[in-house]
Amino acid sequence: MRGVADAGASPPAERAELDRLLDLTVRDAGAHAAALFLLTPDRKALRLAVTAGIPAEYLTPWLGIGLASHVPVAEAARERRLLWYRRTEELARRYPRTAIALPYDYAMAAAPILTGITVWGTLLLFWPSADTAGPVDASPRRIDAACRRIGWLLRDAVAAGRPVTAAALPRTLPWLPAREREPAEALAAADYVERLPEGGCSLDLTGRITYISAIAADLLGRSVPDLIGRRVWRAVSWGDEPVFEDRHRAAVVSRQPVSFTSLVAPDRWLAFELYPDASGVSVRISPAGPGPAPPGMPAGARAARGAPVRVGELSQVVHLAAALSEAVGMCDVVELVATEILPAFHAQTLALFEAEEGRLRVVGCRGHNPRPLELVDGAPLSTPAPEAEVLASGVPGFYASAEELALAHPRAVPPKGLHAWAFLPLVASGRPVGICVLAFDRPHAFPDSQRIILTALAGLIAQALERARLYDTSKELAQALQAALLPDSLPDLPGLDVAARYLPSVRGMDIGGDFYDLVRVDDTTAAAVIGDVQGHNVTAAALMGRTRPALRSHAATGATPAQALAQANRQLVDMDSDRFVSCLYAQLDLAHGRAVLATAGHPPPILRHPDGHTEVLRLPPGLLLGIDRDADYPTTEIPLESGTVLALYTDGLVETPGIDLDDSMDGLATRLAQAPPQPMDRLATDLIDHAKHTGPRTDDIALLLMRLAVAG
Repeated sequence: MRGVADAGASPPAERAELDRLLDLTVRDAGAHAAALFLLTPDRKALRLAVTAGIPAEYLTPWLGIGLASHVPVAEAARERRLLWYRRTEELARRYPRTAIALPYDYAMAAAPILTGITVWGTLLLFWPSADTAGPVDASPRRIDAACRRIGWLLRDAVAAGRPVTAAALPRTLPWLPAREREPAEALAAADYVERLPEGGCSLDLTGRITYISAIAADLLGRSVPDLIGRRVWRAVSWGDEPVFEDRHRAAVVSRQPVSFTSLVAPDRWLAFELYPDASGVSVRISPAGPGPAPPGMPAGARAARGAPVRVGELSQVVHLAAALSEAVGMCDVVELVATEILPAFHAQTLALFEAEEGRLRVVGCRGHNPRPLELVDGAPLSTPAPEAEVLASGVPGFYASAEELALAHPRAVPPKGLHAWAFLPLVASGRPVGICVLAFDRPHAFPDSQRIILTALAGLIAQALERARLYDTSKELAQALQAALLPDSLPDLPGLDVAARYLPSVRGMDIGGDFYDLVRVDDTTAAAVIGDVQGHNVTAAALMGRTRPALRSHAATGATPAQALAQANRQLVDMDSDRFVSCLYAQLDLAHGRAVLATAGHPPPILRHPDGHTEVLRLPPGLLLGIDRDADYPTTEIPLESGTVLALYTDGLVETPGIDLDDSMDGLATRLAQAPPQPMDRLATDLIDHAKHTGPRTDDIALLLMRLAVAG
């Protein structure tokens, strides 16, 4: 991807100067690649503008980044500070999504481009990893000076009315050779390569073949003209495997030699050695004898140094990342992680632990126990066990064999049948929240790329585990609060069979504003109330917690339905809560077999007569509580014969998207009519179960059923 046109996004003179400064920065900082991100005009996002030493297409996941995103490029700009990571594993622990996008060995710095307090963008620099090239000795002062130079250019361009902005597609600066080659020298170099007994070719930074010897072309099974200008993995029949493309990217990004061996025909192996520099990658190709492929390697590939990232691993990473974003509770996280990770990495066992009150607690385990859990569950974080030590240090532990584990942790007692382990600390928001343990039934080498991916996955799992823990805690709190706001039990009234149900909506905190109550006034009189506070959240529940006791107190004093609703309405208006309440109030006179009802904008009750037929009681309407302080609530009296069922409910029981509300209420009446004679408790369960399985629910449900006992 050389010199992609930027459609005139920036003035040519400023753009050329920006390119010069970026090239100067790479050389001055001793980096091998750089990328420049510029703030968008609305200052809410960063866009990739130009790269040097690395194709812009390698940074496609970061083409546009929200300023609030949890990635180094955004965080450096947002916090106006330099971020520096000398090893990719350090980066993976802090920014798992970033490491997954480029799972290779490199050191990286992200520096804000500032002039005073004004942020213009972020500069991203790459060096070989400290693990492979020794400590990165670039000076922060040099990086800061480079950022200031770029910042002054951007500031002056704005002042001159010629702002520099990122185009729709980023540019990649062309590589400029240190010196020009004479034609004779170039021919001599080509002759030198052609005389060698092995093949050789030269690739640019994007992987296109710029030169290939006849022997190399023959080994690849193609002619020289067929290969020039093409990417190797697209020019050969075996190129659909990710080995060559991945190893080429690893060489370019890490700027370190890499090698691998691949089966390119049914009985022919080739060894590839890649040597990168600023201009491209030189490749040596030679015949090789077959060798055992590591377990799970794509067909025909085995690694010499650093196994390639496998398609299965990357696809599972993508699936897991997407799935974890929707996981809610701890059980969801355990199931998702086990389902996605175990097959992707050919592991046999997975265990998740959380750190709780200074101890390790088992969250879940799938497969053969990675270690006897009874020795770890509940163990103090200070115990000399691999799990606790890895969690304390925050550094993953990879053990390719039982011997390696025993050497590092002599007290560890691995169970029979397991021979390799990965202990991954789960760190979220800068603090340890748990540990993930993977175990294998045979020795398992952990290539660098796999270690990076597993470390990054641990970061995603940690974030999901933290969210799940908060969700479970919130859910428990919500359920306890909801239970406290609803009646503990319903009174036992002679001659009245009663049942009630509350079901929270399928979203939110499992808490809402629906309520019900049954108040015993005397031995033969009771008041039944059902209501719905606008909304299904903590605010609605709090208002419900004030409304239900108020109605209850009015009922206890013998207030009529009209009086009770009017008094509750005045109290709500005086609260000035900006929320309204629907309510249905029924006063039951069991001695005389009658009921007086009044409604405040609530769905009508349903009456099932002793002979089984039902009717929806259309009561005279009354305003919702909390609107008009002087509202009146007309009443309706109905007879209650023995065997009559009165059903009070909130709209969550009958509201279904796409279905008329009247039709839904008629459907509920039909279900009541068709229900066989049974206790109210069983009937309430049947009605709630039916609601659960008929379309999506977005509202809470409250249900109160009452039946007068059949005489006899």
